Amino acid sequence: MSLPPIFGTARLLDDPELRFAPSGVAVCRVRLAFNSRRKNQETGQWEDSDTLFVDGTVFKQEAEHVAESLTRGMEVVVYGRLKTERYETREGEKRSATKLMIDGIGPSLKFATAKVSKMQRSGGGSGQGSGGASGDDPWSTGSPSPARTGGGNFAEDPPF
Repeated sequence: MSLPPIFGTARLLDDPELRFAPSGVAVCRVRLAFNSRRKNQETGQWEDSDTLFVDGTVFKQEAEHVAESLTRGMEVVVYGRLKTERYETREGEKRSATKLMIDGIGPSLKFATAKVSKMQRSGGGSGQGSGGASGDDPWSTGSPSPARTGGGNFAEDPPF
């Protein structure tokens, strides 16, 4: 059985915290608040109802991108898997907490704009890195494809 997935829009409660594991892997913690907001039909006012607070974790290169791109108060779109983390306090008490293992996160564009820039891969285009794409990455070219000739056609179809 797999971990339960979650997808939604949340708000960052703090700036992302980037750390590195002893192995060198980047780990970024984000504190998220998912809440329900409804318009009260009688008063016409917006009201907040239930809120789910959850800590999320992002790994590897995406962790570094999150720490560099997102800040406290931003509304984000996030998806991942819920997991129960069990631990013991210094006093010996056994506890558990629900965590979100984040598979993807980015700014919500509902009330904001964003400028996206493709990060250069290390390793000289050997196909390593996120997604395992080959060296003919459509984002890697600096200029658009040449335009087609004839009756109002636009640039060539994208290579993906």
